[in-house]
Amino acid sequence: MKITLKLFASLSDYLPPGGRDNRVDLEVADQASISDILAPLNLPEQLVHLVLVNGTYVAPAARAGRLLSEGDQIGIWPPIAGG
Repeated sequence: MKITLKLFASLSDYLPPGGRDNRVDLEVADQASISDILAPLNLPEQLVHLVLVNGTYVAPAARAGRLLSEGDQIGIWPPIAGG
């Protein structure tokens, strides 16, 4: 199935080949979870702060069990500090 992965801010450095403008379309196995998608990217766990699937927040404890569907869009942000 096909999904879209968007990596924001400093995470865009981890975008797989073929990605551009902070996004890449990926072909993944049916019933893949968020954790299944993230594992091969080697994203530092402490940088995967905010994860949204189709605009809905997915808590860290739910990411391994959150199965994806055709056409889902995953957005991931690192922790951001500012003042």
